[in-house]
Parts: sequence; C-alpha cells; structure tokens
Amino acid sequence: MPDNKRIIVALDMDDQDKVIKLIDQLNPDQCRVKIGKELFTLYGPELVRQVQSKGFDVFLDLKFHDIPHTVYKAVRAACALNVWMLTIHASGGAEMLRAAKTAVSESNHKPLLVAVTVLTSMADEDLVVQGIQRTTEEQVLRLASLAQGCGMDGVVCSASETLSLRKLLSDDFLLVTPGIRPAGDEVQDQKRVVTPGQAVLSGSSYLVIGRPITQARRPIEKLHQILAEISGTAPSLC
Repeated sequence: MPDNKRIIVALDMDDQDKVIKLIDQLNPDQCRVKIGKELFTLYGPELVRQVQSKGFDVFLDLKFHDIPHTVYKAVRAACALNVWMLTIHASGGAEMLRAAKTAVSESNHKPLLVAVTVLTSMADEDLVVQGIQRTTEEQVLRLASLAQGCGMDGVVCSASETLSLRKLLSDDFLLVTPGIRPAGDEVQDQKRVVTPGQAVLSGSSYLVIGRPITQARRPIEKLHQILAEISGTAPSLC
C-alpha cells in the first residue's frame, strides 16, 4: 500500500543542472521523483545515481515495450540501478509482462513493477485511429486486469478511471496516476485530468505531477500546497 510520500515529481526536462537545482529545493522525505526517457537518454544511469545520492527514491519511467527477452534484459538492468519503481507497457502482452516480473524476481534489488495502460494524452478517438473499438476506460480496465493477472504491482492510469479499477482489482494493487493538475492550472497536453484531491478520493495510490511543480516559481511551496490538499488540510481561499 502507498506510504506518506504519495507525490512523485516528474523531472521532465532536458538539463541536468536544472534537475539538480530543482531537487535541491525539494525534500526527499516529502516526495519521490520520476526520471523519464528524455533525461535518461541524455544522461543515463549516472543521473539516476546522482539523484539517489541526494536521498530521493527514483521512479524510472522508461515504459519498456519489446519482445519478452529484450524486456527481461532491460528490466534486469533497471533493477541493478536500485530504482524504487519502473514501468513497462501492458499492451506488450502477457508473455512480455511475465518476463518482466521474472526479471524482478531474479534480481537482488526488487523495484515495484507497474504497467502503463492507456496514456493520459489519449482519448476515445485516439484509440479508434489505432483500430481499438473500446472506450479508453474499457481498454484501461482490460489492460489493468491483464497486468494484475501477470503479477504486476500496479498500473499507470488516469485518475478518472480509478473508481472503476478499485471495483475490479485487489485493494493492494497500486494505481499510479499522471495527468494531475491542481485546480486553476493549465491542462496543457493532457486530456484525462483531475485535481490531486479528486485523485486521492477516487483511489489513486501515487500521484505523478510534473509541470505544476517543476515550473512553479517556488516548487517547494507548490508541493506543500498539494500535500495539504491531499491530506485534507488545505487552507481556505475565503
């Protein structure tokens, strides 16, 4: 089950110095951080280690999606980095998911393994273009059920689907939700978004929040505002 560090700050930027400057303003006792494809492609494992050296748990979000053997090897390599959580694509199929689970089981360090369902930048019409004749929620439910059956620790999904997922999945199955936007913030390129408070109330385990924090004038203050909101202690605006 999730702990008291429910916020994962997405370090979706392209400059290592900016990353370090940002995390130096944050408290590793209050949040975790996500390193995705852009940063990892630019700076590789060394940046992961540098961020970890400052006390932060790293969510390595590389969304592995390939033939089972390749994903097995990639997950083994990710485990060796001692990351806290990593992602694969549920749409890679059962054999690929089971290969990833085997890789974690055989590793000395065992990160949480979560499967991406439908990207939060996608809507029903985007699935139609791909030839998928289901709504986004139907597709998310289908892929999440597959992921749980293959031994994943959780899934990445929109918080707009968490109520339905909580009815379908076990209570300890993690729901990691990006597309979180505090009230009044711009939606930007996300299509299925909710506020932090709504996400927690609907059953999200961890909230992935990037630009609302990383582009804030005072990132630590923005983080504190969000933490206050999800704890039910947000100050009144009256």
